[in-house]
Amino acid sequence: MGAAARALLLLALVAAGAEALSLDVHHRYSATVRGWAGLRTGPAPGTAEYYAALAGHDDLRRRSLSLAAAPAPGGGPFAFADGNDTYRLNAFGFLHYAVVALGTPNVTFLVALDTGSDLFWVPCDCLKCAPLSSPEYGNLKFDVYSPRKSSTSRKVPCSSSLCDLQTECNSAASKSCPYSIEYLSDNTSSNGVLVEDVLYLATESGKSKITQAPITFGCGQVQTGSFLGSAAPNGLLGLGMDSKSVPSLLASQGVAANSFSMCFGEDGHGRINFGDTGSADQLETPLNIYKHNPYYNISIIGAMAGGKTFSTKFSAVVDSGTSFTALSDPMYTEITSAFDKQVKEKRNQADSSLPFEYCYTISAKGALSHPNISLTAKGGSIFPVNDPIITITDISSSPVGYCLAIMKSEGVNLIGENFMSGLKVVFDRERLVLGWKSFNCYSVDHSSKLPVSPNPSAVPPKPASGPGSSNPEAAKRPSPNITQIDVAKPSSGSSVHLHFSRTFFAAISPLLLAIL
Repeated sequence: MGAAARALLLLALVAAGAEALSLDVHHRYSATVRGWAGLRTGPAPGTAEYYAALAGHDDLRRRSLSLAAAPAPGGGPFAFADGNDTYRLNAFGFLHYAVVALGTPNVTFLVALDTGSDLFWVPCDCLKCAPLSSPEYGNLKFDVYSPRKSSTSRKVPCSSSLCDLQTECNSAASKSCPYSIEYLSDNTSSNGVLVEDVLYLATESGKSKITQAPITFGCGQVQTGSFLGSAAPNGLLGLGMDSKSVPSLLASQGVAANSFSMCFGEDGHGRINFGDTGSADQLETPLNIYKHNPYYNISIIGAMAGGKTFSTKFSAVVDSGTSFTALSDPMYTEITSAFDKQVKEKRNQADSSLPFEYCYTISAKGALSHPNISLTAKGGSIFPVNDPIITITDISSSPVGYCLAIMKSEGVNLIGENFMSGLKVVFDRERLVLGWKSFNCYSVDHSSKLPVSPNPSAVPPKPASGPGSSNPEAAKRPSPNITQIDVAKPSSGSSVHLHFSRTFFAAISPLLLAIL
């Protein structure tokens, strides 16, 4: 196991005695990740090069997405056993990442979280995979999954309902099912076979317990394109609406309700919870369901820029894999023009590498002020845009300008991470609604509509040191000064949640850095 994975596992284990466990989500170039991974590469946050790189990723993302037009038995919320915190990692494709544990003994992976795709896959028995270590990774060292090394691994036969390539099996139905996914970005793909093994989740019900949930995922033997570089080098976890996605699998087994939430912090830190159906105080809008384009698509019926309001009608994909919002005309021109007319600062193209049309010079006098922007979703709920701009800094980190961070698109409208900043977004696939509310990602939401019930099915620990250890000996004995975690079978009444408080992370960081 890599040093960073061990350190993150340690955080989860130490927190096990608390009321809840969590897994952070971070951006590749966030301050947190640059610190614990020792990253020295990549553009400095706030510079024109930083935002240009983010926008470059978004351009590829738009090419890969086309515009589309009974209660679950489980409880919630659930989260990964190594925590529910997520991290936007710019050095790894500007996606949000989380640490997950698979197999027996368990192996940890730093996987990208993607609402625009479905299959969960990790590097496995590699024929062609990204390197496990690289100067671009800093101190991070990755692991590889192998079905032969996990006592709980099972092959997924061609006869399985989850096997899409049954015609390529060429023999008995019991043969392992192959998979092949093209992501349409720089000839990027993942290929291999489907396997089943346990994914470790954590419950928030009385004393925190680890739950083993059988999950079907891709044993990624051959990757191409961006997956051989810095985009999702250690796996990708699809959060889409297909039956193969992790939220769908958890719901179909009764482990969690058919819903999940993601919180997007302004600093790149976030949070993910499976089975979270939101709260009574959230705003909502219906999801548009298109069979051939199963994205999280919503209808927008209006917008506001400062004192100017618009009546409009268009659909947009809410996408965690896109950094900046992209709109097509006429809405792009209406919003940006209204914003521009109300800005007091002088308009100026800050840098030719930036894809933003409306940029301004920051005056040496006074504080920065700009018009507010919001969207009105179908049903009348207001989707607030807490920070529609990016601030451009010079090499001394002094602000020199800012841009309205909306990109012009051709046909595809995407609501990216910047429009979700400061919000907890609920992807409720059971009720087919998207919910949101302003939220601090370092906090725990106690306003969930779901009851939290105790899980009575605790069994002896397997392994005693908890998920994340790929060392058989380590799996046999608890580490000193680390709370032992019990392993429980999934229960429809339990809820799973992963949480590290900001204070806890700060307190443990010296130990974290020492391990690294």
